[in-house]
Amino acid sequence: MTGAADSSTSRTDEHAPSTPAWTCGTCGAEWPCEPKRDLLLREYQADRAMLTVYLGSCLAAATQDLPAPAATSLQDRFIGWLPRLPKQP
Repeated sequence: MTGAADSSTSRTDEHAPSTPAWTCGTCGAEWPCEPKRDLLLREYQADRAMLTVYLGSCLAAATQDLPAPAATSLQDRFIGWLPRLPKQP
């Protein structure tokens, strides 16, 4: 396994990634799956910057494990789903 995510110590309901395929170890969908996205948004609701850093490190690890032609779609998959915060005046 490379880097950011370690599913070996996670609970089965946490929707942890299974590497090197980067699928959800709970539901089998591409990780981060919808349930994990909801969990991450709740967990990091007070610190969106840290969520972005975490997902960026997962993205970096996934680019090492997954085929290269999907780089843009990997960025969308790992970070593109994050809701945009309103701009501060």
